[in-house]
Amino acid sequence: MATRRTLAHGTSRTTRKASPRVSARTTAYSHRRSSLSMHTTRRAHSRHRTQQPSHLPILVGTIAALIALVLIVFVACSVLNGSEKNAGVPAGQQVTITIPEGSGAATIYSELSEAGVLSSQDEFYKELRAQGAEQNLKSGTYSFVTGEDVSDVVKQLVQGPNTTESRLVVAEGLTEARLASEVESSLGIPQDVFLAQAKASNYVNDYPFLSEAQDDSLEGFLYPKTYDFSGKEVNADVVIRAMLDQYQAEVVPLNLDGAATNISSAYGIELDGYDILTIASIIEREAVTDEDRPLVASVFYNRLRDSMPLQSDATMGYVTGGEVTADDLKQESPYNTYLNQGLPPTPICTPSMASIKAAMEPASTDYLYFLIIENGNYSNHTFSKTYEEHQAAIDKALADQAAQ
Repeated sequence: MATRRTLAHGTSRTTRKASPRVSARTTAYSHRRSSLSMHTTRRAHSRHRTQQPSHLPILVGTIAALIALVLIVFVACSVLNGSEKNAGVPAGQQVTITIPEGSGAATIYSELSEAGVLSSQDEFYKELRAQGAEQNLKSGTYSFVTGEDVSDVVKQLVQGPNTTESRLVVAEGLTEARLASEVESSLGIPQDVFLAQAKASNYVNDYPFLSEAQDDSLEGFLYPKTYDFSGKEVNADVVIRAMLDQYQAEVVPLNLDGAATNISSAYGIELDGYDILTIASIIEREAVTDEDRPLVASVFYNRLRDSMPLQSDATMGYVTGGEVTADDLKQESPYNTYLNQGLPPTPICTPSMASIKAAMEPASTDYLYFLIIENGNYSNHTFSKTYEEHQAAIDKALADQAAQ
Protein backbone atom coordinates (compact mmCIF):
# COMPACT_ATOMS: atom_id res chain seq x y z
CA MET A 1 0.00 0.00 0.00
CA ALA A 2 2.97 2.36 0.73
CA THR A 3 4.57 1.66 -2.68
CA ARG A 4 1.38 2.29 -4.38
CA ARG A 5 1.06 5.61 -2.68
CA THR A 6 4.72 6.59 -3.49
CA LEU A 7 4.43 5.64 -7.08
CA ALA A 8 1.27 7.43 -7.43
CA HIS A 9 2.65 10.44 -5.64
CA GLY A 10 5.92 10.46 -7.67
CA THR A 11 4.22 10.15 -10.92
CA SER A 12 1.97 12.89 -10.04
CA ARG A 13 4.82 15.14 -8.85
CA THR A 14 7.01 14.50 -11.89
CA THR A 15 4.19 15.39 -14.23
CA ARG A 16 3.37 18.61 -12.46
CA LYS A 17 7.04 19.81 -12.44
CA ALA A 18 8.10 18.92 -15.98
CA SER A 19 5.13 20.13 -17.94
CA PRO A 20 5.02 23.68 -16.61
CA ARG A 21 8.74 24.35 -17.41
CA VAL A 22 8.47 23.14 -20.94
CA SER A 23 5.23 25.02 -21.48
CA ALA A 24 6.64 28.19 -19.98
CA ARG A 25 9.75 28.20 -22.20
CA THR A 26 7.70 27.37 -25.27
CA THR A 27 5.18 30.09 -24.49
CA ALA A 28 7.87 32.68 -23.82
CA TYR A 29 9.69 31.80 -27.01
CA SER A 30 6.49 31.86 -28.98
CA HIS A 31 5.55 35.19 -27.47
CA ARG A 32 8.94 36.69 -28.37
CA ARG A 33 8.68 35.41 -31.93
CA SER A 34 5.10 36.57 -32.16
CA SER A 35 6.05 39.99 -30.84
CA LEU A 36 8.94 40.20 -33.26
CA SER A 37 6.73 39.07 -36.10
CA MET A 38 4.01 41.60 -35.27
CA HIS A 39 6.53 44.41 -34.92
CA THR A 40 8.11 43.47 -38.20
CA THR A 41 4.70 43.31 -39.88
CA ARG A 42 3.70 46.73 -38.58
CA ARG A 43 6.94 48.27 -39.82
CA ALA A 44 6.55 46.59 -43.19
CA HIS A 45 2.95 47.73 -43.44
CA SER A 46 3.97 51.21 -42.45
CA ARG A 47 6.62 51.27 -45.14
CA HIS A 48 4.05 50.01 -47.67
CA ARG A 49 1.54 52.78 -46.85
CA THR A 50 4.20 55.45 -47.11
CA GLN A 51 5.27 54.27 -50.53
CA GLN A 52 1.65 53.78 -51.99
CA PRO A 53 0.85 56.43 -54.77
CA SER A 54 -2.05 58.96 -54.06
CA HIS A 55 -5.52 58.47 -55.68
CA LEU A 56 -6.51 62.16 -55.29
CA PRO A 57 -5.60 63.32 -58.84
CA ILE A 58 -7.58 60.44 -60.30
CA LEU A 59 -10.60 61.31 -58.14
CA VAL A 60 -10.47 64.99 -59.12
CA GLY A 61 -10.19 64.13 -62.79
CA THR A 62 -13.13 61.77 -62.57
CA ILE A 63 -15.31 64.43 -60.93
CA ALA A 64 -14.31 67.01 -63.55
CA ALA A 65 -15.17 64.58 -66.33
CA LEU A 66 -18.58 63.92 -64.78
CA ILE A 67 -19.31 67.64 -64.50
CA ALA A 68 -18.33 68.19 -68.12
CA LEU A 69 -20.57 65.32 -69.18
CA VAL A 70 -23.52 66.76 -67.26
CA LEU A 71 -23.00 70.17 -68.88
CA ILE A 72 -22.85 68.62 -72.35
CA VAL A 73 -26.06 66.70 -71.73
CA PHE A 74 -27.77 69.84 -70.35
CA VAL A 75 -26.79 71.95 -73.36
CA ALA A 76 -27.83 69.22 -75.76
CA CYS A 77 -31.21 68.88 -74.07
CA SER A 78 -31.71 72.64 -74.17
CA VAL A 79 -30.95 72.75 -77.88
CA LEU A 80 -33.22 69.82 -78.59
CA ASN A 81 -35.96 71.32 -76.46
CA GLY A 82 -35.68 74.65 -78.28
CA SER A 83 -35.83 72.86 -81.59
CA GLU A 84 -38.91 70.92 -80.52
CA LYS A 85 -40.79 74.13 -79.69
CA ASN A 86 -40.90 75.25 -83.30
CA ALA A 87 -40.21 71.94 -85.01
CA GLY A 88 -43.92 71.64 -85.80
CA VAL A 89 -44.04 75.04 -87.55
CA PRO A 90 -42.56 74.85 -91.06
CA ALA A 91 -40.85 77.91 -92.51
CA GLY A 92 -43.06 80.21 -94.53
CA GLN A 93 -46.19 79.63 -92.47
CA GLN A 94 -48.27 82.59 -91.28
CA VAL A 95 -48.73 82.69 -87.53
CA THR A 96 -50.57 85.03 -85.17
CA ILE A 97 -48.85 86.12 -81.97
CA THR A 98 -50.17 88.27 -79.14
CA ILE A 99 -47.56 90.22 -77.20
CA PRO A 100 -48.94 90.99 -73.72
CA GLU A 101 -48.90 94.58 -72.55
CA GLY A 102 -45.73 95.46 -70.65
CA SER A 103 -43.66 92.64 -72.19
CA GLY A 104 -39.90 93.07 -72.32
CA ALA A 105 -37.52 91.91 -75.02
CA ALA A 106 -36.97 88.51 -73.38
CA THR A 107 -40.69 87.74 -73.23
CA ILE A 108 -41.22 88.94 -76.79
CA TYR A 109 -38.39 86.76 -78.08
CA SER A 110 -39.82 83.77 -76.22
CA GLU A 111 -43.18 84.25 -77.96
CA LEU A 112 -41.53 84.64 -81.36
CA SER A 113 -39.26 81.65 -80.83
CA GLU A 114 -42.03 79.31 -79.72
CA ALA A 115 -44.06 80.27 -82.79
CA GLY A 116 -41.10 79.53 -85.06
CA VAL A 117 -40.69 83.11 -86.25
CA LEU A 118 -37.16 83.57 -84.88
CA SER A 119 -34.49 81.06 -83.88
CA SER A 120 -31.60 83.14 -82.54
CA GLN A 121 -31.89 85.27 -79.44
CA ASP A 122 -28.47 86.80 -80.08
CA GLU A 123 -29.52 87.98 -83.54
CA PHE A 124 -32.75 89.39 -82.11
CA TYR A 125 -30.92 91.44 -79.47
CA LYS A 126 -28.33 92.52 -82.01
CA GLU A 127 -31.06 93.81 -84.32
CA LEU A 128 -32.81 95.59 -81.44
CA ARG A 129 -29.60 97.48 -80.73
CA ALA A 130 -29.03 98.20 -84.43
CA GLN A 131 -32.48 99.76 -84.79
CA GLY A 132 -32.45 101.39 -81.34
CA ALA A 133 -35.72 99.59 -80.69
CA GLU A 134 -35.27 98.24 -77.15
CA GLN A 135 -37.70 100.75 -75.63
CA ASN A 136 -40.05 101.04 -78.62
CA LEU A 137 -41.52 97.54 -78.91
CA LYS A 138 -45.32 97.57 -78.85
CA SER A 139 -47.72 95.03 -77.40
CA GLY A 140 -50.65 93.68 -79.38
CA THR A 141 -51.54 91.00 -81.89
CA TYR A 142 -49.24 90.48 -84.87
CA SER A 143 -49.16 88.37 -87.99
CA PHE A 144 -45.71 87.03 -88.85
CA VAL A 145 -44.25 84.39 -91.15
CA THR A 146 -42.15 81.61 -89.64
CA GLY A 147 -38.49 82.11 -90.44
CA GLU A 148 -39.08 85.80 -91.24
CA ASP A 149 -36.06 88.07 -91.43
CA VAL A 150 -35.24 89.39 -87.97
CA SER A 151 -34.89 92.99 -89.18
CA ASP A 152 -38.43 92.91 -90.60
CA VAL A 153 -39.78 91.44 -87.37
CA VAL A 154 -38.21 94.18 -85.27
CA LYS A 155 -39.47 96.90 -87.62
CA GLN A 156 -43.00 95.56 -87.28
CA LEU A 157 -42.76 95.40 -83.50
CA VAL A 158 -41.78 99.07 -83.51
CA GLN A 159 -44.61 100.04 -85.89
CA GLY A 160 -47.21 98.14 -83.86
CA PRO A 161 -49.83 95.42 -84.42
CA ASN A 162 -50.56 94.55 -88.04
CA THR A 163 -53.71 92.44 -87.70
CA THR A 164 -57.40 93.24 -87.39
CA GLU A 165 -57.82 90.82 -84.51
CA SER A 166 -58.91 92.65 -81.34
CA ARG A 167 -59.30 95.79 -83.41
CA LEU A 168 -62.47 97.87 -83.43
CA VAL A 169 -63.22 100.35 -86.21
CA VAL A 170 -65.66 103.03 -85.09
CA ALA A 171 -66.73 104.73 -88.30
CA GLU A 172 -67.92 108.32 -88.43
CA GLY A 173 -71.72 108.52 -88.43
CA LEU A 174 -72.36 105.27 -86.54
CA THR A 175 -75.25 105.19 -84.13
CA GLU A 176 -74.83 103.59 -80.73
CA ALA A 177 -76.94 100.62 -81.87
CA ARG A 178 -74.83 100.11 -84.99
CA LEU A 179 -71.70 100.47 -82.91
CA ALA A 180 -72.91 97.72 -80.57
CA SER A 181 -73.20 95.44 -83.59
CA GLU A 182 -69.63 96.27 -84.64
CA VAL A 183 -68.38 95.60 -81.12
CA GLU A 184 -69.98 92.16 -81.12
CA SER A 185 -68.60 91.36 -84.57
CA SER A 186 -65.06 92.57 -83.83
CA LEU A 187 -64.60 91.81 -80.13
CA GLY A 188 -67.24 89.21 -79.34
CA ILE A 189 -69.04 91.35 -76.74
CA PRO A 190 -72.82 90.78 -77.09
CA GLN A 191 -74.80 93.79 -78.29
CA ASP A 192 -77.20 93.76 -75.35
CA VAL A 193 -74.29 93.66 -72.88
CA PHE A 194 -72.64 96.63 -74.56
CA LEU A 195 -75.84 98.68 -74.73
CA ALA A 196 -76.68 97.92 -71.10
CA GLN A 197 -73.27 99.27 -70.06
CA ALA A 198 -73.38 102.30 -72.39
CA LYS A 199 -75.16 104.65 -69.98
CA ALA A 200 -73.98 108.17 -69.21
CA SER A 201 -74.75 107.64 -65.52
CA ASN A 202 -72.12 104.88 -65.40
CA TYR A 203 -69.36 107.31 -66.41
CA VAL A 204 -70.34 110.85 -65.51
CA ASN A 205 -68.20 110.82 -62.34
CA ASP A 206 -65.08 110.09 -64.37
CA TYR A 207 -66.03 112.17 -67.42
CA PRO A 208 -67.66 115.46 -66.33
CA PHE A 209 -68.55 116.43 -69.92
CA LEU A 210 -71.28 113.78 -69.73
CA SER A 211 -73.23 115.90 -67.27
CA GLU A 212 -75.04 117.49 -70.25
CA ALA A 213 -76.08 114.13 -71.74
CA GLN A 214 -79.82 113.58 -72.08
CA ASP A 215 -81.80 110.35 -71.65
CA ASP A 216 -78.73 108.74 -70.03
CA SER A 217 -77.39 108.36 -73.56
CA LEU A 218 -73.77 108.19 -74.74
CA GLU A 219 -74.83 108.92 -78.31
CA GLY A 220 -72.39 111.35 -79.88
CA PHE A 221 -69.67 110.80 -77.25
CA LEU A 222 -68.27 107.48 -78.52
CA TYR A 223 -65.49 108.96 -80.61
CA PRO A 224 -64.87 107.52 -84.10
CA LYS A 225 -61.45 105.95 -84.43
CA THR A 226 -59.72 102.60 -84.92
CA TYR A 227 -59.06 101.09 -81.51
CA ASP A 228 -56.60 98.26 -80.88
CA PHE A 229 -57.28 96.14 -77.81
CA SER A 230 -54.58 93.55 -78.47
CA GLY A 231 -53.01 92.10 -75.35
CA LYS A 232 -55.79 93.48 -73.15
CA GLU A 233 -58.67 91.82 -71.38
CA VAL A 234 -61.61 93.39 -73.20
CA ASN A 235 -65.13 93.95 -71.94
CA ALA A 236 -67.85 96.54 -72.58
CA ASP A 237 -66.50 98.89 -69.92
CA VAL A 238 -62.97 98.83 -71.35
CA VAL A 239 -64.25 99.59 -74.86
CA ILE A 240 -66.51 102.43 -73.76
CA ARG A 241 -63.81 104.04 -71.65
CA ALA A 242 -61.39 103.91 -74.58
CA MET A 243 -63.84 105.89 -76.71
CA LEU A 244 -64.68 108.36 -73.95
CA ASP A 245 -60.96 108.88 -73.35
CA GLN A 246 -60.55 109.72 -77.01
CA TYR A 247 -63.49 112.13 -76.94
CA GLN A 248 -61.94 113.81 -73.93
CA ALA A 249 -58.62 114.13 -75.73
CA GLU A 250 -59.98 115.24 -79.12
CA VAL A 251 -63.23 117.14 -78.56
CA VAL A 252 -63.22 118.58 -75.04
CA PRO A 253 -60.26 120.91 -75.81
CA LEU A 254 -62.31 122.45 -78.66
CA ASN A 255 -64.59 124.10 -76.07
CA LEU A 256 -68.05 123.41 -77.46
CA ASP A 257 -69.61 125.59 -74.77
CA GLY A 258 -67.58 128.56 -75.97
CA ALA A 259 -68.69 127.94 -79.54
CA ALA A 260 -72.31 127.68 -78.37
CA THR A 261 -72.03 131.08 -76.72
CA ASN A 262 -70.72 132.66 -79.91
CA ILE A 263 -73.39 131.08 -82.12
CA SER A 264 -76.16 131.94 -79.69
CA SER A 265 -75.09 135.55 -79.88
CA ALA A 266 -74.79 135.56 -83.67
CA TYR A 267 -78.17 133.92 -84.37
CA GLY A 268 -80.18 135.15 -81.40
CA ILE A 269 -80.84 131.65 -80.08
CA GLU A 270 -79.92 129.73 -76.93
CA LEU A 271 -77.56 126.80 -77.32
CA ASP A 272 -75.10 124.91 -75.14
CA GLY A 273 -72.20 122.61 -75.93
CA TYR A 274 -74.45 119.54 -76.04
CA ASP A 275 -76.60 121.27 -78.68
CA ILE A 276 -73.51 121.88 -80.80
CA LEU A 277 -72.70 118.15 -80.61
CA THR A 278 -76.28 117.30 -81.59
CA ILE A 279 -76.18 119.64 -84.62
CA ALA A 280 -72.81 118.15 -85.60
CA SER A 281 -74.36 114.67 -85.60
CA ILE A 282 -77.16 115.84 -87.92
CA ILE A 283 -74.62 117.47 -90.23
CA GLU A 284 -72.71 114.15 -90.28
CA ARG A 285 -75.77 112.29 -91.55
CA GLU A 286 -76.88 114.96 -94.06
CA ALA A 287 -73.67 116.25 -95.66
CA VAL A 288 -71.53 114.29 -98.09
CA THR A 289 -68.44 116.41 -98.58
CA ASP A 290 -66.41 118.52 -96.20
CA GLU A 291 -67.22 121.54 -98.36
CA ASP A 292 -70.94 121.00 -97.75
CA ARG A 293 -70.73 120.72 -93.96
CA PRO A 294 -70.42 124.45 -93.07
CA LEU A 295 -73.21 125.22 -95.57
CA VAL A 296 -75.53 122.59 -94.08
CA ALA A 297 -74.72 123.97 -90.63
CA SER A 298 -75.74 127.45 -91.78
CA VAL A 299 -79.12 126.13 -93.00
CA PHE A 300 -79.89 124.60 -89.62
CA TYR A 301 -78.86 127.69 -87.65
CA ASN A 302 -80.85 129.94 -89.98
CA ARG A 303 -83.91 127.76 -89.46
CA LEU A 304 -83.48 127.81 -85.67
CA ARG A 305 -83.16 131.58 -85.85
CA ASP A 306 -86.37 131.86 -87.89
CA SER A 307 -88.25 129.37 -85.65
CA MET A 308 -88.58 126.93 -88.53
CA PRO A 309 -88.48 123.16 -88.03
CA LEU A 310 -85.21 121.64 -89.17
CA GLN A 311 -87.03 119.18 -91.45
CA SER A 312 -84.14 116.72 -91.48
CA ASP A 313 -84.82 113.23 -92.74
CA ALA A 314 -81.75 112.07 -90.85
CA THR A 315 -83.28 112.68 -87.41
CA MET A 316 -86.23 110.42 -88.22
CA GLY A 317 -83.85 107.92 -89.78
CA TYR A 318 -82.37 107.56 -86.29
CA VAL A 319 -85.74 106.10 -85.27
CA THR A 320 -86.39 103.93 -88.31
CA GLY A 321 -82.80 102.72 -88.56
CA GLY A 322 -82.77 103.16 -92.33
CA GLU A 323 -84.48 104.95 -95.18
CA VAL A 324 -87.25 107.40 -94.29
CA THR A 325 -90.58 107.34 -96.14
CA ALA A 326 -93.31 109.96 -96.38
CA ASP A 327 -95.34 107.95 -93.90
CA ASP A 328 -92.42 107.92 -91.44
CA LEU A 329 -92.38 111.71 -91.47
CA LYS A 330 -95.98 111.71 -90.23
CA GLN A 331 -95.17 109.65 -87.14
CA GLU A 332 -95.04 111.40 -83.81
CA SER A 333 -91.55 111.19 -82.32
CA PRO A 334 -89.24 113.60 -80.49
CA TYR A 335 -86.79 112.86 -83.33
CA ASN A 336 -89.28 113.93 -86.03
CA THR A 337 -87.97 117.38 -86.91
CA TYR A 338 -90.74 117.87 -89.46
CA LEU A 339 -93.39 117.87 -86.75
CA ASN A 340 -91.32 119.39 -83.95
CA GLN A 341 -89.33 122.59 -83.83
CA GLY A 342 -85.88 122.72 -82.28
CA LEU A 343 -83.36 119.93 -81.85
CA PRO A 344 -83.93 116.23 -81.15
CA PRO A 345 -83.33 115.11 -77.54
CA THR A 346 -79.87 113.60 -78.23
CA PRO A 347 -77.25 113.43 -80.98
CA ILE A 348 -78.19 110.91 -83.66
CA CYS A 349 -74.74 109.45 -84.35
CA THR A 350 -71.03 109.83 -83.71
CA PRO A 351 -69.98 112.93 -85.65
CA SER A 352 -66.65 113.35 -87.38
CA MET A 353 -64.24 116.10 -86.43
CA ALA A 354 -65.14 117.86 -89.69
CA SER A 355 -68.81 117.94 -88.73
CA ILE A 356 -68.02 119.14 -85.21
CA LYS A 357 -65.93 122.00 -86.56
CA ALA A 358 -68.65 122.89 -89.08
CA ALA A 359 -71.18 123.05 -86.26
CA MET A 360 -68.82 125.31 -84.32
CA GLU A 361 -68.05 127.56 -87.31
CA PRO A 362 -70.94 127.56 -89.80
CA ALA A 363 -70.76 129.41 -93.10
CA SER A 364 -72.43 132.79 -93.18
CA THR A 365 -75.37 132.38 -95.62
CA ASP A 366 -79.08 133.05 -96.07
CA TYR A 367 -79.79 129.47 -97.11
CA LEU A 368 -82.85 127.74 -95.65
CA TYR A 369 -82.90 124.63 -97.89
CA PHE A 370 -80.48 122.16 -99.39
CA LEU A 371 -80.71 119.31 -101.85
CA ILE A 372 -77.92 116.76 -101.79
CA ILE A 373 -78.14 113.77 -104.10
CA GLU A 374 -75.46 111.14 -104.71
CA ASN A 375 -76.96 108.47 -106.95
CA GLY A 376 -74.46 106.48 -108.94
CA ASN A 377 -73.05 108.78 -111.60
CA TYR A 378 -75.45 111.56 -110.69
CA SER A 379 -74.44 114.18 -108.12
CA ASN A 380 -76.34 117.30 -107.08
CA HIS A 381 -75.53 119.65 -104.21
CA THR A 382 -77.84 122.68 -104.32
CA PHE A 383 -78.49 125.22 -101.55
CA SER A 384 -81.48 127.57 -101.77
CA LYS A 385 -82.76 130.66 -99.96
CA THR A 386 -86.46 130.13 -100.69
CA TYR A 387 -88.86 127.23 -100.98
CA GLU A 388 -89.51 128.07 -104.63
CA GLU A 389 -85.83 127.86 -105.45
CA HIS A 390 -85.64 124.60 -103.55
CA GLN A 391 -88.59 123.11 -105.40
CA ALA A 392 -87.12 124.16 -108.71
CA ALA A 393 -83.87 122.43 -107.80
CA ILE A 394 -85.78 119.25 -107.02
CA ASP A 395 -87.64 119.33 -110.32
CA LYS A 396 -84.42 119.85 -112.24
CA ALA A 397 -82.71 117.00 -110.43
CA LEU A 398 -85.56 114.63 -111.27
CA ALA A 399 -85.45 115.65 -114.92
CA ASP A 400 -81.68 115.29 -115.11
CA GLN A 401 -81.80 111.79 -113.66
CA ALA A 402 -84.61 110.77 -115.99
CA ALA A 403 -82.58 111.93 -118.96
CA GLN A 404 -79.59 109.77 -118.10
